[in-house]
Amino acid sequence: MSDAQAPIKRRTAVKEGDERHDAIYRAVSDAIVEQRLKPGARLREDALSEVFGISRTGIRKILQRLALEQLVTLTPRRGASVTRPTADEAKDVFDARQLIECGLMPDVARRMGEKEAAELRELARQEREALRSGKQSVAIRLSADFHVRLAQLSGNATLAEFVERLCSRSSLILAVYGHRGHLGCESHDHDDLIGYLEAGNGERAKAFMSRHLKAIEASLSIVDEKDEAPDLREVFGL
Repeated sequence: MSDAQAPIKRRTAVKEGDERHDAIYRAVSDAIVEQRLKPGARLREDALSEVFGISRTGIRKILQRLALEQLVTLTPRRGASVTRPTADEAKDVFDARQLIECGLMPDVARRMGEKEAAELRELARQEREALRSGKQSVAIRLSADFHVRLAQLSGNATLAEFVERLCSRSSLILAVYGHRGHLGCESHDHDDLIGYLEAGNGERAKAFMSRHLKAIEASLSIVDEKDEAPDLREVFGL
């Protein structure tokens, strides 16, 4: 092998490793949102390493990534566990979303065009289809994607990034304490919101977003459950 070929092979190996880590990250994230991994469930590095066939160092990086999204909690000497949202945390998250997302609606309305409206309607359509098909975790993710995209359309990248984090936390809260087959709001809510934004009615969109978020929060049923040690091979079908 020539010296010129070596860097190419190393870059390929790194890319394949990154793709493998991304796949494992998605698998664990989906298992959390789908509640195959319950809140409080311990995620032992050695067990995950054995299940997925990668090093504990690789697993640790994946758990740290999940911890940044607050899907996983890392505790000294105890290790990683699935985050257990509390009623107070849920309230804090939705209060923050009320302040930020509602406040962004007038800016979104001013920047809304046909292309942006079509993109949002497609996300809303996919969300409804996922719910009809019983794919709750997919619907939750698509709903989060919808709200994140709205925030991005405001033109404020800093607040959009914050909304993305809040939506990630909301996804776990909704997955754990929401109702199967329903996201706590009417299926046409997102389409109605798009209509107000497309018409340039930012204040109406702001009021509608407030009611929308309150309906989702009101639909939650938060109950305490005991911690458990899951069978990881069963959870991931391995």
